[in-house]
Parts: sequence; structure tokens; C-alpha cells
Amino acid sequence: MSLNRRKFLKKSAVTGAGVALAGAVAAPAATAAEAKKGGKPVKRYSLTVMGTTDLHGHVFNWDYFKDAEYKDTAGNAQGLARISTLVNAVRKEKGRGNTLLLDAGDTIQGTPLTYYYAKVDPITAKGGPVHPMAQAMNAIGYDAVALGNHEFNYGIETLRKFEEQCRFPLLGANALDAKTLKPAFPPYFMKTFHVKGAPPVKVAVLGLTNPGIAIWDKAYVQGKLTFPGLEEQAAKWVPKLRSMGADVVVVSAHSGSSGTSSYGDQLPYVENSAALVAQQVPGIDAILVGHAHVEIPELKVTNTATGKTVVLSEPLAYAERLSLFDFELVLEKGKWTVESVAASVRNSNSVVDDPKITKLLKDEHDVVVAYVNQVVGTATETLTTVEARYKDAAIIDLITKVQEDVVKAALVGTEYASLPVIAQASPFSRTSEIPAGNVTIRDLSSLYVYDNTLVAKVMTGAQVRAYLEYSANYFVRTAADAVIDTAKLTNANNRPDYNYDYVSGLRYDIDIAQAEGARIKNLTYNGAALDDAQQFVLAVNNYRANGGGAFPHVASATEVWAESTEIRTRIAEWVTAKGSLNPAEFASVDWKLTRDGTPVF
Repeated sequence: MSLNRRKFLKKSAVTGAGVALAGAVAAPAATAAEAKKGGKPVKRYSLTVMGTTDLHGHVFNWDYFKDAEYKDTAGNAQGLARISTLVNAVRKEKGRGNTLLLDAGDTIQGTPLTYYYAKVDPITAKGGPVHPMAQAMNAIGYDAVALGNHEFNYGIETLRKFEEQCRFPLLGANALDAKTLKPAFPPYFMKTFHVKGAPPVKVAVLGLTNPGIAIWDKAYVQGKLTFPGLEEQAAKWVPKLRSMGADVVVVSAHSGSSGTSSYGDQLPYVENSAALVAQQVPGIDAILVGHAHVEIPELKVTNTATGKTVVLSEPLAYAERLSLFDFELVLEKGKWTVESVAASVRNSNSVVDDPKITKLLKDEHDVVVAYVNQVVGTATETLTTVEARYKDAAIIDLITKVQEDVVKAALVGTEYASLPVIAQASPFSRTSEIPAGNVTIRDLSSLYVYDNTLVAKVMTGAQVRAYLEYSANYFVRTAADAVIDTAKLTNANNRPDYNYDYVSGLRYDIDIAQAEGARIKNLTYNGAALDDAQQFVLAVNNYRANGGGAFPHVASATEVWAESTEIRTRIAEWVTAKGSLNPAEFASVDWKLTRDGTPVF
């Protein structure tokens, strides 16, 4: 192992409930400008807050699944090495002493790089490595980072070790200890900017995370942590920050701005509530938005209590964008007030990698590239997800077959061993391909991009039918005589691909000419019409099992088995054990799209 991966990094001190760095900045550039107003000089100060979000382990502009530089049709570039170059430019432009750098969460999950240092060479091992994301973000000089929901994917021990390795605080005002209901992480961070010839400017950053963690990572957090709503906790903390002398209050929120939730009414808190926070909680100047993976250069929301404008910005995920909040402050009666805020984004594709970050993490990157390129078997033919959204694809059947086999083996000797096992899987990616010939870990990882684990739930035939009907809402209602455009056939009501499920072991048609709730036709099991009373064991990923996507019945169904090994790992083990990947052993056409009974394809 390379020495730089073992280096010791000091953690920033945590003071009280939050993190305070008083008098931390005294920059020559931080001089108040003076302008005449009514014959009297008026002191002004300019401050820039930079922000990223949903980095998901992207250090370099590299696609580990394709073993090549990352490319997309929009010309985007990814990675913290690019962000570092952008940040350096902004600091040079504005004066480093007049800037703050934040992130809105989802940092340590999402690429083989982050998986490797959580599971293969874990940071939690004695004398283990320093997490690549901690190394990169420390080197770039982040001031504070909000917790994302994916921070909890590897368990609390891994998250705490990552926290220990960071030179910045991980903030979560609504991540509470389940027993004491006190913050389990620092709620806020405060930084004082000393301004020559004027009083200092105090900037408070409140960190908020996503309530959905209680569902999505239930196995790790239940009974340990609780996650109340963002609006409620912001309303509690913002007045405290103002009373502590904050001149500027910025919220870093791992929560989108749409006001919607993917988990329905399973939680009393809104998943994407950043705009609601801006609207309902007085005293906030700006919100760095995360979680939704959309680009919002600037969104202005009026606070209903004060009538003041709150400025929101969400940079694109994977380090493709950097948000900038440019604050103009004015000194009035001895106190700084925010006169204006303007938000914008800068594009990572406009710069090259910072060589400092490249040098720092080349060893880790090379280790992971070698790992994902290990050959674990051979495929008799090429398998792809290109049409998997609207045709039963063999590559998705591979996932369900692996899940069925794992659960069947796990239930041997239990009272549930006699029940038939069915399985769900989603077409996560539209570009995954397992090529004919040698099959590597990266080929299989690209098929299952999430770190989901496997759960077994007991469901009745009637519940499975309702589950399939809900899944079928993914398709846009299409008349029998309409021209089929596959680009417009799916994602009805903005439902993402990962919330459309195949279910193996059954046969059924999805009639997309019918209204929602009446689309599943000819549903059979073992050649006979499905018996509503028949019991099945559903092999299901933990996201869905805990209510992700709000599929009916599954969250409340009896759980008979669960494990912590990733489904992706199970697929690699299955292929390694077989040595050969032959669709004849796992693929079958179980479902098809129809219109008024006539097949679409």
C-alpha cells in the first residue's frame, strides 16, 4: 500500500453542538469598500460562498465502468480534481479570505473508488487507508459538508471514521440521537471574516440532511438515529444562529427543491423541502441544494413571513458544476446586513484537473482500476440494457436470478423454504453492457450501480398484483393507434428508471393503452392464473424493502431474511462460481407491453 493512503489527518475541533472557527480569516483582500450615500461613507463587503453536492465519490473525470475518460453527449466533465481548479480560480478572483467552500452531501458512495475503500480495503480497518474523498476535500479546503443520505450506506462506523479523517465538520442539524434527541453531528459551522476598518462578518452554515435515511438505511439507523423534517429543525436553529451574532445564514441542505417525496406518506416529513425551508423559515439568506441531481443555477424564493428573497442554487451532481453565491453586505448602524445575493454555476468542463489532486490520489485510482478490471468469467453473448426499460431484457433477468438463488439458499431449513421465491429488479442504467467473452467486475458493477443489499419479504398474490400495477405506472398511457416513440414511452409523472420493477417468476402483460391501475393483464404463476391468496417470498433490494419508491405493501410485509452483502457482490460471486454467463441458464421473457391486448413490439 502506498504511504500517502495511510497518512494521518487531524480532524477539526468540534466546539459545543456546532463548529465555530472564530477569527479564522484575516485576509489582506478582505477590506471594506467605501461608497458615498447621502454624503456619508458607506462600508461594503463582498463575500462568495462556493458549493458542490452529490459528488458520489467522483475524484477524477473517469468512468470506472467503461475504463475510460468520462464522456456524455452534453460534454460534461466530472470530478473533484476539476472542482479544485475552479475553486482555485474563484479564490484568486475574489481573494481567498472572502470565500467559503461547502458541500450538500452524498460524498462517500457512488463509484467503485468509494466502494473499494468502504469494503475491499476499508478505512475502518486498523491502520487502514484515509478515504480518497477525505484526502481530496481536505486538500481542496472545504469548510463544511452536510450529510447526505448515502453517507449512511456503509453503516455508522464507516461514516464516523470518514468524519474523523475530514478536516471539516459533517453537519446534520436534523440527524438526532434516537434516545436523547440531541444532534448526533454538529448542526452548524460558523466562520468569522475579519474586515479591515470595519467590524468582522460572521457567517453561519446550517447543515440539514434527508429524512428518508430513516427508510432507506433503516438497517443501520433504526433505534440509533432519527431524522425529523428540515423545516422544523431550520426553524429551531436559524434564530439561534442569528442570536449568536450571525450576519449571514447559509443552509446546506441535502434535500431537493420540488416539495415532493418518493416515499409517499411513510414519513411525515418532505423529502425535497429546500424551497419550503426558504419559504417558511425567516432569517435564511441562501440555500445550497442537494439530493435531486438537477442543475438550478439560481432559484429565488420569497419568505412568507418577511417578504425577503432567499436565493437557492443546486450545482449538477458528480462535481460537474460549482455553485457560487455572491453576497453584497452593507454596514448599517454598526451591523452588517445582506444587501443582495446572486447565484450562478461554473462548469467543470471549462477547466483541466488540478495536478495537486491528480498526484495526491493517483495511487488509489490505479488500485481501483486494477480491481474492477479483474476477469471473473466469460459471457456467451453480449447483454445490454439499451432496451431494458420497455422490453424484458436478459441482463435484468441475471439480477433476478442471482437474487432468487441467494434467497432460496438462505431460507433452506426455515419455515419459509417451501414458498416460491420471486424477485424484483430495475433497469438502473440505459448504457450497461456485458460483452461477449471476458467478463470483469466493472462490467457487472455497471449493471448494478447502487450499493443495495438483499431482503426477503413475504407477500400474497394480491399484494404482488398491486405491486405490479404500481410499477406499470412508469409507462405513459399510449393509445392503440398511436405511433410508438420509445424515447417518450417511459418515465410517466417523472418517475425515474430505478423506480420501475421487473418481477421474475411470473408471467404478465402490461397494457399501456389502459388507465393506471388497470394495466396488468394475463398474470399467471406456473401457467395458471395467479391466486390472490398464494404466498410468495419476494427477493427485493433494501431500498425498495424499506419503502423507497413508495411501492405498495412491500415496506409493511413480513421480513424473513436480510443481509449486508451488496447485490453487486452477489452477482460477481454468482458469475465467478459459474465461470460462464449463458442467458439460456437465467433468461426468459416473462412480461411484455401490449395495447388493447396486441403486443407493442
